[in-house]
Amino acid sequence: MTKEFRPFKLTAPFEASPDQAKVIEQLAGGIEDKKDRLTLLGVTGSGKTFSMASVIARLNRPALILSPNKTLAAQLYAEFKAFFPENAVEFFVSYYDYYQPEAYIPQSDTFIDKDSMVNERIDRLRLSTTTSLLSRNDVVVISSISCIYGLGAPKEYSKMAVELCVGEETDRKKLLRQLIDMQYVRGEDLSRGTMRLRGSVLDIHSSYLEDAYRVVFSDDDEIEQLALISPVTGSVITTFKKLDIYPAKHFVQTQETMNVAMESIEKELHERHADLKESGKVLEAARLLQRTNYDLEMMHELGFCKGIENYSRHFTQRKAGEPPYTLLDYFPENFLTFIDESHVAVGQISGMYNGDRARKTTLVDFGFRLPSALDNRPLKDVEFFERVSPIVYVSATPGNREREEAQVLAEQLTRPTGLLDPEIEVRPATGQVNDLLAELAVLVPKKERILITTLTKKSAEELTDYIENEGFAVEYLHSDIKTFDRIERLKDLRTGVVDVLI
Repeated sequence: MTKEFRPFKLTAPFEASPDQAKVIEQLAGGIEDKKDRLTLLGVTGSGKTFSMASVIARLNRPALILSPNKTLAAQLYAEFKAFFPENAVEFFVSYYDYYQPEAYIPQSDTFIDKDSMVNERIDRLRLSTTTSLLSRNDVVVISSISCIYGLGAPKEYSKMAVELCVGEETDRKKLLRQLIDMQYVRGEDLSRGTMRLRGSVLDIHSSYLEDAYRVVFSDDDEIEQLALISPVTGSVITTFKKLDIYPAKHFVQTQETMNVAMESIEKELHERHADLKESGKVLEAARLLQRTNYDLEMMHELGFCKGIENYSRHFTQRKAGEPPYTLLDYFPENFLTFIDESHVAVGQISGMYNGDRARKTTLVDFGFRLPSALDNRPLKDVEFFERVSPIVYVSATPGNREREEAQVLAEQLTRPTGLLDPEIEVRPATGQVNDLLAELAVLVPKKERILITTLTKKSAEELTDYIENEGFAVEYLHSDIKTFDRIERLKDLRTGVVDVLI
């Protein structure tokens, strides 16, 4: 597959302030001087996002922006999209609206099967991220901690892609077979991840775009037209001379890789089954045999099975204990890494591995999974930091690690807007709701926005109902609200649809 090379073009309605210009020079200069650990200490509202964007544009290198939560990631995504409208700005966070991992509780002999609800929109954005990284260089990825979790091997993902050219003779049946191997489903309804063949016209709704592709064949199987179409109306949006189509899922593999992996899984199964029986764990041995054989049968018949990621070590032919492929492996060698709110995000990177390991060790010990499932895991913090360099830590309150490792410490302490920190006033808890309503009655008529924090989710919901009954436009926001709904509620507060956000 050919890769497009485009320069980063920063678009902003303002210039860097003197404080920002100094920081941009320090960071960009430090990276050019081969410094691999830098820290941007910037107070809230000082324009750290613009400084990061300016460094990326000056160095003209792809970048990963790591954020500690989805809401902040979404905000950064919107800002970077505005700064780089002509470049690829991608969003990569966990695609689960709900996720219950597979687990076993020995004390009560309770097995909890994996249960999840995938957000199709986020799944599309994740696939768009990897597609952009493999097809172009001008990419900025805004990611949560999800980027350290296992993902399909980039070589397999890229190898499965199909390249089409106008005027090229292509076997229609062979192309359909390739698309099926890439996890596209054939049907009449054109929806995400599906394809539809009607006579000489093949429509493919890719999993990483909102629009679909159309391939028009001549009678002798020569490609006459390649186009991007609306999946709803079928109208042509634009045409291409050449087109690359990438797989519908991250975990895809050729039949050859699948055969090798299944042989390897069977070998591990026999070894582990014998070990369990030898240890007197007859029940665990029988359970493992039944579950793994069922998965192997599904792989043989469908090319996929529930929880196939637990066998990822076999598909990628890694050794026991080796780290999995992650989003980081899709980046080119020269990418930049910015860790936003690093005082929180660095701790997340360090803490993910141990929790995942403890849960899966129990599953392995009691015969629910093969030992290789332990290698379907997030990266250890050491493995993460080995894979990213240079790193720019970004925080208003950097921790010890960010300060001690920093070869360059750039301080951005002046707000370009000239705004000052608001005064903090402490009032007694007695009668606080009535006091709050009195303040709302003064501020809302002035078109001011109010943000209220509570200790629990339930109190946020109850206070929202109470304030709404008093005639104010109000919404609540907490972790149970879906990712894109959170963004909408924050937008509603900014645009004045609601006056109060709790």
